[in-house]
Amino acid sequence: MTSAKTPAIAANALLGLVEPTGNGMGGDLFAIVWDANKKELTALNASGRSPNSLTLDYFKERNMTKIPSYGPLPVSVPGCVDGWFELHEKYGKLPMAELLQPAIDYAENGFPVTELIAYYIGLSVPFLSRYEGFAEVFAPNGKAPIKGEIFKNPDLANTFKIIAKGGRDAFYKGEIAPPLPNI
Repeated sequence: MTSAKTPAIAANALLGLVEPTGNGMGGDLFAIVWDANKKELTALNASGRSPNSLTLDYFKERNMTKIPSYGPLPVSVPGCVDGWFELHEKYGKLPMAELLQPAIDYAENGFPVTELIAYYIGLSVPFLSRYEGFAEVFAPNGKAPIKGEIFKNPDLANTFKIIAKGGRDAFYKGEIAPPLPNI
């Protein structure tokens, strides 16, 4: 593997910070990787499954015909972090801490929010602020960030640091393990 491939993990981590409307460690990861040495194309599906307690019977018992679009019920077990480590084990050369450092730096020091992301966060604040933690991160002053505003996410920086130090298990089994939905 060439050293140019491992920064894909760094780029994905950074996108989760600067483009939270479409990426992030709380979601899934899909990758297509060309291994020039082996002349082999491989794919990785690091999508999460539904929580064990969220069964079809759960929905039937509540006369629900679909999974709601928002709230805890549509949340799957995040597969992204597992995907990072699977890619890193197979192709990585740089230490994971080094790959996550740019995202840590931008999360701590901030970055200017793009026009599109400001727009989408602004659309989300009225209906997602009812969920714990959303407003504290994305509308800390009671409003969404505007284009060009410097946005910081110190909690995400700390999460990256914990993963950089403790690996995959720090995310899935440690103190920052995503909580199970309260259903």
